[in-house]
Amino acid sequence: MPDPISWSHVAPFYLLAFAGSYLLGSVPFGLVITRLFGLGDIRQIGSGNIGATNVLRTGRKGLAFLTLICDSGKGAAAVLIAGLWGPDLALIAALGSVLGHLFPVWLKFKGGKGVATTLGVVISLSWMVGLVACLTWLLTALTLRMSSLSALMAMLATPIAVWFIHHDLQMVELTALLAILVWVRHHENIKRLIKGEEPKIGQKK
Repeated sequence: MPDPISWSHVAPFYLLAFAGSYLLGSVPFGLVITRLFGLGDIRQIGSGNIGATNVLRTGRKGLAFLTLICDSGKGAAAVLIAGLWGPDLALIAALGSVLGHLFPVWLKFKGGKGVATTLGVVISLSWMVGLVACLTWLLTALTLRMSSLSALMAMLATPIAVWFIHHDLQMVELTALLAILVWVRHHENIKRLIKGEEPKIGQKK
């Protein structure tokens, strides 16, 4: 059992890391960017998602790329800032930022699917694991041209890569949890993949 006195000292830092990273992760950059550039509410376009893939369906590749960078960047920033106070806080921040993107308080807890933000936190935790995840996404996207399938494969590869590269059980558990969250958020995509009805990258839904 953890010493109660020690826990009372560290708990506020854990809560602050989680709350701060959650709020940072909950910033809906896809929605903000598309509104700033006069495209209206991205939730009324395509799949209704606030992520980069749906922004791409507007035909504005630059805005989709900017959304990707911002969504991954907020996850990376949360981990790097919290990591200044220790690796445990970095892991807490990683979870908080992804949960913020998935369930943002500003949008009544209806957020994105968490792929870019998860990749951002993974790259910040380990650039080698992040490279494996990104290459998995890229290879799947280039061959099958399905963003959702690419994301699912990248998430599946991440905890496996963590185990073989770092043998860090705590990090394996975190990345496995993040992978499960992303897979659950892709349940509609999984149904369409099974039916062969999933749209390809760049295809309007």
